[in-house]
Formats: sequence, C-alpha cells, structure tokens
Amino acid sequence: MSLTVPTSSVSTPNAQWDRSFFGHPRGLSTLFFTEMWERFSYYGMRAILILFMTATVANGGLGFPTSKAGSVYGLYTAMVFLVALPGGWIADRITGQRRAVLWGGIVIAFGHFSMAIPKIETFYLGLVLIVVGTGLLKPNISTMVGALYTPEDHRRDAGFSIFYMGINLGAFISPLVCGYLGENINWHYGFSAAGVGMTLGLIQYVLGGKYLGSAGIEAAGTEEDLQLFKRVATGSAAGIAIFLGAWYIGSFTLSAETISNIFGVILGIVVVVFFGWLLRSKDYSPVERRRFWAILVLFIAASLFWSAYEQAGSTLSLFAERNTNLHTWDAWPWGLFRASYFQSFNSIFIIVLAPAFAWLWVKLGPREPSSTAKFSWGLLLVGLGFAILIPVGGSTHASPWWLTLSYLLQTLGELCLSPVGLSAMTKLAPARAVGMMMGVWFLADSVGNFIGGRIASVYESFPLPLLFGLVAAFCLVLALILLFLITPMKHLSEGVN
Repeated sequence: MSLTVPTSSVSTPNAQWDRSFFGHPRGLSTLFFTEMWERFSYYGMRAILILFMTATVANGGLGFPTSKAGSVYGLYTAMVFLVALPGGWIADRITGQRRAVLWGGIVIAFGHFSMAIPKIETFYLGLVLIVVGTGLLKPNISTMVGALYTPEDHRRDAGFSIFYMGINLGAFISPLVCGYLGENINWHYGFSAAGVGMTLGLIQYVLGGKYLGSAGIEAAGTEEDLQLFKRVATGSAAGIAIFLGAWYIGSFTLSAETISNIFGVILGIVVVVFFGWLLRSKDYSPVERRRFWAILVLFIAASLFWSAYEQAGSTLSLFAERNTNLHTWDAWPWGLFRASYFQSFNSIFIIVLAPAFAWLWVKLGPREPSSTAKFSWGLLLVGLGFAILIPVGGSTHASPWWLTLSYLLQTLGELCLSPVGLSAMTKLAPARAVGMMMGVWFLADSVGNFIGGRIASVYESFPLPLLFGLVAAFCLVLALILLFLITPMKHLSEGVN
C-alpha cells in the first residue's frame, strides 16, 4: 500500500516533548486510527468491487460483463489517485488539512452507505463520492503526520513507519470483514461495513482532534485562490448538471466503457502536455531539466509497475473466484475461503517484510543499488508474479498457493519500488517543485490503475496464459531496459542515487 510523504511540516505546540503514544506525539494515534479506518473502508470495498459487478443478478450482483466491469474498476481506481492533486491544493489554499480530512471522511462514508443501497444509480453515486472524499483525505492526512514533528525531530521517520503500519493494518483486516459479509451474506452488507469503518474513523478523529495541536488548521491561500476555487467549482457543477440533464432526457447515450475511453484519452493528453512543458520549460536550469528526463523514465516504469500490481483487485480477484480451488483451504476459520480474502495477503507480507528491506538498504551502505536498479528489481518481481501463473492460467481448480506466491513476489516488487520512488521524486525535483513532483507520483499511480483496469476488461476475451504472459513480458522487458539505463540515469540524475 502506497504512502505519501509530505514535503513540509508545521510544528505543533509542545510536540517535541510529547511522547505519550509509544514515544511519539499523542496526535499520531489520532491520525494512525483515522487512516487505518479509512484504508479499512477503501480496501474492504475494493476487495469485493469487481466480484460484485460481475456476479449475476440472481446472486445479488450487477451482472456486468468483465469488459464493462474492468472499465468501471480502472476508471474508479485511476480517479482515486488523480483527484489527490486538486485535493492537496484545496487543503493548502482553501480549507487547511484539518477540515479537508474531516470533510473527505464524511463524503467517503456517504459514498459507502450509498453503495449499500441496491440500485445502480446509488452504486455509481457511491463511487463518485468515494473518489471525491479520498482526494480530500488521502494526501492531507500524511501531511498532518509530518506536522506533528519539527524538521529536526529524529522521531519523524519512525513516526511515518508507525503510520504506515496503520495503513496496512486496515488493509489487512478489511477484506476479511467486508469480503466475508459481501460474499457469504449480501454484497451490500460488505459495502455497509466499509461505511461503518469510515464512520468509526471519523468519530475518533473528532474526539482526538485536541491532540493535533495546530497541525493542519491554517491554509496559505489568498483571496485570489478562493475566488479561483469558487469559479472552478461553480463552472464544474454547472457543466456536470448540464451533462447529466442532457443524458437523462435522452439527448445522447453514454456507456461506462465510453466514459472510460474518454478519460483514458484525457489522461494521456495530460501526461504528454505536462512532460512536454516540463522538459522544455525555461524556468529550470539545464541540470534540472536533465533530472526531469530521469523522472520521466521512472514515471514510465512506475506506471507500468502499477498497471500490473493493481490487478490484485481486478484480474487476480477474478482468477481467484473462477480459476482457483478455494476448497483447498476449507479449514479456514470462517468456513470456505473466499476470493476476496486474498486481498489481505499484500498487507501481511508488507508488515512482515518492510522492516527487513529497511534493514537491508542500510546494511548495504555504499553498495546500496541505485533507484533505477531498484525499479528494475521491482518490475522483475512483479513480472515474475504473473509469469508463475502462466502454467495454471487455463485451469479451473488451481491451487491457492499459486496466487499466494504471486502476491508475495508482487509485494517484494512493491517494497523495491514504491518507497524508493517517493524518495527519488523528492531528491530529483528542484526544491521549488517538490510538491509538483509528488503530484507526478500520484499521476503514475493513476495511469497504472487505469491500464490495469483495461487489462481486466479483456479477462474473458484472452486466454489467461496469454494474458498473464503479456503482462509478465512487458514488465520483464522494461526491467531489462532499466538495467541498461543505470549508467545513463546516473548522468541525468547528476549524482543523485
């Protein structure tokens, strides 16, 4: 599960003396549990999302073909990351992080409870609300963690490690709870459980707000920023209302696949225009522009990595449900082992292995691989995670151990790439553009999630061994290319590892 590292901090009163939460400021406990419950809601709902969409109407699902379900899934997960960009700006300039997190959590909860109502309209409404709410909450709660510490506080990195455990604890528990309710009782009970989780997070966030001091209260915007926000919000609302009105009266028809296609084109244009401007901008020195080329290489690698990795909740969920012999693990404490439970495996592996990787990089010292080499290892491992599924891709009763090994390899790849990518973005970016480069990291997540959803949409059209083989091949080829680029990347990076 990815973690956003803030680029600045605002110290809170007496935070440097507060050690009441395992040696850290008490406010960390507030943010720890808020994020834990928010991730509980997000990953719990995600664990059953594509299974619900593809389940037959007789079994309580929507009966979508995988082509439509994959398009909706990819669009939704891509938007979750993309709206973090305006969400961070709104908090910085308009609301402050404190209110952005609160409002975001409220909107997320309404989204989950909306999906608990068995109507197609409330299903789509719920997805939209969760996207908007996550955009407000996700980038800003991490910033508030940083604001609990002064820049010189040696506890800062350890505080983020504790916070990261909260993310993975919520992501570990939620598929077991929401998945059990959704697959065994009723899909909408699973969505309701996600909403309850977010509500619990909001309650303790409000009750624990007194421990946050001044963190995240103030916004740095001007009156011009406020007016810009009002104009954009008003124009967007009017445009959406006109669009929905025209669609409702039948002026045109628009399918989920068409909307996804339009979004994909827009996303591609955004990437091309942004990097085209960045690499040619006269606002940056030649050294800085060379580093932007290095960022572009890592952006492409990260996008492809996430396009494979994020299929855990789509393609691999379908494989778990349709092609895996879940009866192998019938001794599971809750009865039949369900497809959604596999979504907990990534978090288990991260909790166990993350300390080992942190120790390994420190232990290697001057022999530590470069960021490019680590990206190559990440792509290699996620590619192998799909390659090992090729022999069992045509089976309808594959052992669940194949998926378990696949998730293990993908998690090893994530630990090589995800935290390294965050660090590389902050090191390669000019000091005045660090926040923008963190936005680039979100953009890579968005592109990867969109591509992953489109791959899932052809689940029924391609033989699975071929589908898994193509994903593995693309990842392995790019991993090899990155190995050849290690030396050129060192030149572009100007000494940054």
